[in-house]
Amino acid sequence: MADSKRTSEPINFVHQDEICVCVCVCRKAHVKVEKDSAEVWPKKWGFLNEVYKEYERESVKLKKAVRVELPHHLVPQPANPPEKYIPVAPSPPVPQTTQALIGWRSGQSHLQLEKFGTVHYGRRSFLKELDWPLDACS
Repeated sequence: MADSKRTSEPINFVHQDEICVCVCVCRKAHVKVEKDSAEVWPKKWGFLNEVYKEYERESVKLKKAVRVELPHHLVPQPANPPEKYIPVAPSPPVPQTTQALIGWRSGQSHLQLEKFGTVHYGRRSFLKELDWPLDACS
């Protein structure tokens, strides 16, 4: 398409047709090689099918023969429903506006995520723990 916009250089349609023909011929040759390979493969490598089937039979026999019982502490336990150990209170009614949606559940005291009070991490002073004066570090 870019060639048709250029008017200063002549277009060689024969050359472009040769490129298209070459691509088609290469694709046909590739498909022919694939088809021929598929026909030759069973004669050349077909013994692998029998070996693989024999391996599968042997592995099934071994799996049946070697059944290892897991220790009682590694046996998976049946799943408990979360409602059994996590109390879920009913939600308050859904707000009418999208602005009121933000934090509508956390505004209720009985639905707070922090069950054990507010977090106070990082509010201690290292200097006070060592009984140093606050001017000790500058």
